[in-house]
Amino acid sequence: MNKDRIVGAGKQAVGGIKEKAGKALGDKKMEAEGKLKKAEGKVQNTVGGLEDAVEENLERADKDR
Repeated sequence: MNKDRIVGAGKQAVGGIKEKAGKALGDKKMEAEGKLKKAEGKVQNTVGGLEDAVEENLERADKDR
């Protein structure tokens, strides 16, 4: 598993918590920051997934040679 996937998942979790805390407290800035962090984590997680897929395909291609 790629490090970007792990870090991205962590950012998604932290962002979700911050977003919910902002909603509960009526703090629109905190809520927006949470949404942004969650989106950032999702992108990073996706990039990590793509890197994993490319690596797996390259390994398979090497085995087939």
